[in-house]
Amino acid sequence: MSKKWYNLFVSVDESSGRPAESEATPPTPTAADAVADIARSVGSPGPAGPPPTFAASVSNSLSFAEIYQAAEIHPPSHGFTIEKVGDMLRSEHIRTMPRDVKKSSVLVALEAVGAPIQDVIQDAMKRDQALDTFESVQEKALNQLEARKQQENQQIQAEIDRVLAENRSRIQANNDEVAKEKERFFAWRLKKQEEEQKIADAVSYFVTDNPITGGHAAPPAQAPKPQ
Repeated sequence: MSKKWYNLFVSVDESSGRPAESEATPPTPTAADAVADIARSVGSPGPAGPPPTFAASVSNSLSFAEIYQAAEIHPPSHGFTIEKVGDMLRSEHIRTMPRDVKKSSVLVALEAVGAPIQDVIQDAMKRDQALDTFESVQEKALNQLEARKQQENQQIQAEIDRVLAENRSRIQANNDEVAKEKERFFAWRLKKQEEEQKIADAVSYFVTDNPITGGHAAPPAQAPKPQ
């Protein structure tokens, strides 16, 4: 065809007319809404087939083109995919037209190039299935990752609890050792004081100022003068 596809809309547009300027403009439907409306008008297409399998990995999950390519979704032989029809519906040549005019315009263009609307709807269903399947794959991978990390976290927590219990046991053992040594030391101190008292009593017979300490250790004093 020498004409661009939008040239085929002229007769349809003229027959249907554009809405008057004073009329309220309805909300602009999405391309998906328009295609779904077209699909209802021509009858429901058959099933799109089993869920697609991904023949290649997807490195960029935000690239839908890569997802479709990995799912081996190929355009129909006539080249009109749901994406191309969506571009047609959003084209500056018909995007402001009434909904029925847009639908008729697309159908006229598709018929002119021998592209059944059923093929376009089938293409849309395949892409939708690919996206749903890819979503399920990602969700499964996420759930598996979460399960692995939860198990790993449990192992880490168990190790933390074991080390914590071990360190608490060591702290308790250290405290027990200090307490035992204090008990021994204080018992010895009592014996020391008893011994010092004996020495002080004996020395007291021979000196004016008794140099023997009877309590805690003190700096050594100068030797007293004998009486």
